[in-house]
Amino acid sequence: MTNARFPMSHPAFSTAGLQLQRDAHGLLVLQLPDGTVHSGVTPVRAFPLAAPEEGLSFVGPDGRELCWIDRLDDLAAPVRSLVRAELAVREFVPTITRISTVSSFSMPSTWSVETDRGATRFTLKAEEDIRRLRGRTALLIASAEGVHYAVADTSALDKASRKLLERFL
Repeated sequence: MTNARFPMSHPAFSTAGLQLQRDAHGLLVLQLPDGTVHSGVTPVRAFPLAAPEEGLSFVGPDGRELCWIDRLDDLAAPVRSLVRAELAVREFVPTITRISTVSSFSMPSTWSVETDRGATRFTLKAEEDIRRLRGRTALLIASAEGVHYAVADTSALDKASRKLLERFL
């Protein structure tokens, strides 16, 4: 099936009869409509930031795609709920609401920020670790520690935070 927004070619797939549950070890077990059962599957969004509700793949423990779902809403409510819970754990991306301090305007620098998950500090290795999303207002910042931080809208930050951030953009 081809999605006009993100042209990809995937075989047509009916979600009717698709079942998902956790086993005794907490692993996801996927039963496809044809009756085949796969343990240890992982849901993966194709476009987690640009189109989080579109393009979902279930992959097996070997990394091979088992099935493709065009839209998360195509899944039955219990399956969709379990998928959303699993994705929330995998896609930990705190949103920066305020930049308190930046240790230096040369790299690397240590940032102290407020996020929707609380206050934290992280190291920015290079200016290239700040990427623009959706035009000019949304950002994704990759820390040296491997955590990604989002800035939903730079214009919504306070004036002091915007001034600090502008030195890196």
